[in-house]
Amino acid sequence: MEFISQQLPPPNNEQELFSRAQSLAGCSLYELGNHAKLPIPQDLKHDKGWVGILLEQLLGAMSRNKPKQDFPALGIELKSIPINAAGKPLETTFVCVAPLTCNSGITWTNSHVRSKLARVLWVPVEGEQRIPLKQRRIGSPMLWSPNHAEEEMLRRDWEELMDLIVLGHIKQITARHGTVLQLRPKAANRKATTKAIDERGVPILTLPQGFYLKKNFTAALLARYFLV
Repeated sequence: MEFISQQLPPPNNEQELFSRAQSLAGCSLYELGNHAKLPIPQDLKHDKGWVGILLEQLLGAMSRNKPKQDFPALGIELKSIPINAAGKPLETTFVCVAPLTCNSGITWTNSHVRSKLARVLWVPVEGEQRIPLKQRRIGSPMLWSPNHAEEEMLRRDWEELMDLIVLGHIKQITARHGTVLQLRPKAANRKATTKAIDERGVPILTLPQGFYLKKNFTAALLARYFLV
């Protein structure tokens, strides 16, 4: 493989971004980490975001951990997805942090979830525990936008979850809510808290929450794209 430049400017267009992602396919994380001069952890237990950071660096992403997309000029979000030998996702996919207060005027159309998922560059990565991290390889990328049916499923789940948040039922929400989109705690530890409201409209403290795509949704995307 001919490695791309270490310090990359943002890609100029979608095709350039996709070509960069294609150039990584088949490479091990050891090769790419060394090329990027990014120290490779022993495992991902305490460095869960390392693969994402590596891909952002190698692809020229600009908006790390911000509400807008990773490639804002292109309107494209970058998502790595760990898969097993059968090409199926091993975990849910984080989309963005959920707003628990000040939700007046927020609709599906102007939500962060819809913005983040409008156009996604998916990069599969070997993720089975039996494969040492250094030996795991990058798979072929795919560019995806939700079709009408997928957007309707996402919209319905988002509206159901946001209704529960606005009505003060945040503590009653579980990962079982939603068909393809779920709400789960998104915090480094149980001491991290954020403001929300209860059923009486009284401010409370709770764990920060994030929107996640369920595995059944991403598995269907991968299966359709790669004809698994």
